[in-house]
Amino acid sequence: MDERNEASSAPADAEDMLDTWNAWAASNAPMSADEGGARAYRAVFFDLDGTLLPMEIEEFLGTYFKAIGRYVAEQGLDAQAFSAGFKAGIGAMASHDDGRTNAEAYWEAFFQHVEGGEEAWTPLLNEFYEHDFGAIGKGVEANPACARAIGTLAAKGYPLVLATMPMFPHRAVEWRLSWAGVDPARFSRLTSFENSTSVKPKLAYYAENLAACGLRGADVLMVGNNTVEDLAACGLGVDAFLVTDHLLDPTEGFDLASVKHGSMEEFAAWVETLPPCASPATGIEAGTVSAEAREAVLAADAADGLDADEASRIAARAALGDDAGEARG
Repeated sequence: MDERNEASSAPADAEDMLDTWNAWAASNAPMSADEGGARAYRAVFFDLDGTLLPMEIEEFLGTYFKAIGRYVAEQGLDAQAFSAGFKAGIGAMASHDDGRTNAEAYWEAFFQHVEGGEEAWTPLLNEFYEHDFGAIGKGVEANPACARAIGTLAAKGYPLVLATMPMFPHRAVEWRLSWAGVDPARFSRLTSFENSTSVKPKLAYYAENLAACGLRGADVLMVGNNTVEDLAACGLGVDAFLVTDHLLDPTEGFDLASVKHGSMEEFAAWVETLPPCASPATGIEAGTVSAEAREAVLAADAADGLDADEASRIAARAALGDDAGEARG
């Protein structure tokens, strides 16, 4: 990420970085799980991988990459060129900051390696995501606490947003929710490569989703399992619940006491204690959001946490050398 190139104003070493990250999280998410819902949430954002979907991400990605490569080869196409284009597209989605959708960034990079056009490849890949992709999740055992928590929040009137890493087509996101035993229709917005212009852990990604809901960060609870990708939302004043069943901590030392946390079973029990949503967000945008709306959220909410650039920089550097663009959520 570009933020890494600005190391001169970032923490001098990993220990200082971790101290800064923990202090930031503590200031933005001070409650523990047993302190109840001190905030009046107007919407709840959910991560997918490792939060709602109990799947080992590396195993899943390996199976996914093999399946789509095999599918392309079966169509009589150049699988090697496709693989190069696929990887280039993923890299472009992770790194671009030019206001284009992730899909637009993907296709431009993809066609630097692959012949044809989007009009030829889109129906071909749509067929894969409609059928072959769904088979990847057949062995997933859903955690019933996920559906229970979603059902409880929906019954209490909380609008739900699936804030997952937006590098997949919309249909693939729907499949993956179904593997988790959750009805995609429960969500007012699902982030995908079609409707998103940024990725986790960039603040622009969370600002875009807040803008889609017409909300400030303080109005929202983010539920996730990654101390970097998901808790980056706290930089906009969002509250957080860290699900620990499949906890990912790239910082290798995040202070759990600084944020509400617990297993998905404990989260499902905790949401039972929340009051009905008194002022739910309305008119949530399921599609793309204007750059002006996103920037307005950044201007209004980044000051409530860290400076926007500093927050993104810490989120990227906290991966301790792992490319933040390859992060998944």
